Amino acid sequence: MARTFEQLTSVQPVVMKQLQTMFEKNRLAHAYIFDGEKGSGKKDVMQFFVKLLLCETPIENVPCETCRNCKRIVSGNHPNIRYIEPDGQNIKIDQIRELLAEMTMKGFEEGRKIYVLTHADKLNNASANTLLKFLEEPDGDVTAILMTEQIQSILPTIRSRCQHIKFSSIPRNLLIERLVEQNVTKTMASTVSMVTNELETAIILSSDEQFAHARKTVLKLVETVRRNVHEALLLVHDEWLPHIKEKHEMEQALDLLLFAYRDIVSIKANPDAACTFPDMLPLWNEIALNTTYERLSFQMQSILQARGNLQRNMNRTLLMEQLMLNLQEGYTFV
Repeated sequence: MARTFEQLTSVQPVVMKQLQTMFEKNRLAHAYIFDGEKGSGKKDVMQFFVKLLLCETPIENVPCETCRNCKRIVSGNHPNIRYIEPDGQNIKIDQIRELLAEMTMKGFEEGRKIYVLTHADKLNNASANTLLKFLEEPDGDVTAILMTEQIQSILPTIRSRCQHIKFSSIPRNLLIERLVEQNVTKTMASTVSMVTNELETAIILSSDEQFAHARKTVLKLVETVRRNVHEALLLVHDEWLPHIKEKHEMEQALDLLLFAYRDIVSIKANPDAACTFPDMLPLWNEIALNTTYERLSFQMQSILQARGNLQRNMNRTLLMEQLMLNLQEGYTFV
């Protein structure tokens, strides 16, 4: 679902101002790298910028949305725009050769031609070097937009010939607002917004039964381990290990556990702090009042150690049993 100009400006104010200023002053580069993590709005901002470049009647550096070009861009039918995605694992040399052949031929229509490479970090050596030759001799009527989540994987020689547009992470409060607008509860929105920065993924997670179970189990563990480590171990065997089986599920559950203790640290420092689990505030306040920063730090380090052991393929039963003992030790840690 494409975002409005106002939404884009609220999510990426610096990027939007940067692009509009370049357009207004006619200081357009021949190639750009849109660099930002997944969910930061690169795709929507790219479409805004493409429309702005081709719009017949832009209004105050904003595309009109009603002209023939704007409508064809939205529908994906503009003949002077090409989108290139990885073919399998990589963007291959034949894809770049075909693209450049089209860009150097007379287009179906007069005017600027634009090509967009999604996941430009997937260029292999051959395709990257072929693209580089084209970037070294730019055509004034051709604009390239390279989109990436891993700019360090793009050849430095390509990066140096493109204008770098850096996207910031979407503000968490805005993501929570969007989720609530999609009928996600404020409590669940607060949790999933810590796991992902992408609206679509967050919506899917919010209604995922596996995620809901992991969340519930994590909160039970935090409450139980401070009271009785034996009960916590039973909980691990009855509710954690039978349902949280895959490695990525285990990673996610350990992250949620870490977020829970981070909540407690935040509440201890500032009772009004934003939380991952706002429904647990009474318990978090109680724990914060009755424990020290040293203990909480020890417990968080134990979770990080468990996550590292998971990556080293430690037996998961042993991993969780050791973690419960370490978390309990945190309450007697001096």
